Amino acid sequence: MSLPTGDAEVPEPTTAERVHSLLSTTSSLTVRALGEHHDLNTPVSVHGSRLRLRAPLDAPLTAAAAGATEGLAVVLDVTDVSPVAVRDRIRGRLTLAGRLHLAHLADDGLSVHLRVDVAHAVLATPYGTGALTAAGLALAAPDPLARHEAALLTHLADEHADALDLLTGLLDPALLAGHPDIRPLALDRYGLVLRLAHPHGHRDVRLVFPKPAGDTEDFGHRMHELLAAAEHGLPVRRN
Repeated sequence: MSLPTGDAEVPEPTTAERVHSLLSTTSSLTVRALGEHHDLNTPVSVHGSRLRLRAPLDAPLTAAAAGATEGLAVVLDVTDVSPVAVRDRIRGRLTLAGRLHLAHLADDGLSVHLRVDVAHAVLATPYGTGALTAAGLALAAPDPLARHEAALLTHLADEHADALDLLTGLLDPALLAGHPDIRPLALDRYGLVLRLAHPHGHRDVRLVFPKPAGDTEDFGHRMHELLAAAEHGLPVRRN
């Protein structure tokens, strides 16, 4: 999620890292092939520029893949939804194009493994659109907090309203006019994104950690540093 900013030095994950993070944490996607839409409830594993999916053995998509000796041209759609209940929960939409191949029968005997050779991808967010080649995806890795983001955000929202109130001390006072509802929207190793919701709309603000978090323990330290800065009126970077 790239927020509009005039500060080129505000650190954020790259488009490739965002795509990798979303793929590594999604549990559902839509495959468009041969004019049909196929909804799959499946985790995705990323191996370079190749994706691994699972589909039911008797699914029409499985039959189509089995009949395509050179691979089946497909488009994959993945939606990034905020784990915290906010207005406009969709944080981004990822579209990947490539070719789908039947890999092998799964151990359960009821599903199959499918391989997608990605050609290119596009990630669209409310703040802009980023394109990605197969080579760019192959060189990327997910953000280290990606697999924990949902649990960390919901815990912050449900159990630490006092911390959110304290963090408002780091915001431009003009943003707090009208007493917006403030909820955590996203996080990564570089910082925390808050959504400020007003009756007439909303705005997202990124609070940048003093230094990147490498794991969940680091995230706890970085949050305590932000809270200490808010308590003592110290400046932090934001956009």
